[in-house]
Amino acid sequence: MSQQQPTTDVSIDDIPVDIVNMQSGDVNPTDVPEEIASITRGLAGEQPPTNPLVVLKVARWWYIHGKGGTDPAFRWAIEWARHLATDTPGDVEQFDEFLEYLVTIGFADERHELR
Repeated sequence: MSQQQPTTDVSIDDIPVDIVNMQSGDVNPTDVPEEIASITRGLAGEQPPTNPLVVLKVARWWYIHGKGGTDPAFRWAIEWARHLATDTPGDVEQFDEFLEYLVTIGFADERHELR
């Protein structure tokens, strides 16, 4: 049997997608599901995730709920997944932009708190 979901809430994997707030660009850290927030913080940390599928799951969430293809968290997740797949260095400027973005939206007060 399938469960009915409200038309404004769609599930991909176990992470709900709020159709109304898609690509709003206004991300509040309290609205980020814990799994996504945890992995996002991990991407900013000293030992980021090494499973590209997990990283792509986070990229998808930020793409849908952030600023689409221009969202810094989405862009860094894609860059990190590329790094994992090709074993080439990541873009330092893109990483810096990602850290600044996390501070701007309230994931931390200062960049050094994320590392």
